[in-house]
Amino acid sequence: MARKYSRKASADVERVMKKRKAGTLKSGRSGRKVTSRKQAIAIGLSEARAEGKKVPKRATAKKKTAKKKTAKKTARKSAKKRKAKR
Repeated sequence: MARKYSRKASADVERVMKKRKAGTLKSGRSGRKVTSRKQAIAIGLSEARAEGKKVPKRATAKKKTAKKKTAKKTARKSAKKRKAKR
């Protein structure tokens, strides 16, 4: 099976994780210290993407919110049907 990320991309993430552990990793826009593990990984993958290394495209939040909305709609419809039957 093919690798999802290249070895160089993994090395970038590892480097960023070490920076986070040392307390020197800063976020791009605000410049605040990064303490979240997930945020550090995201920064590493983003940097790897910018350098053109093999990293899958970023998942967008739009898909997740659309699924939640449709789930809510179907739940409401089924609740209305139950009330109508009574």
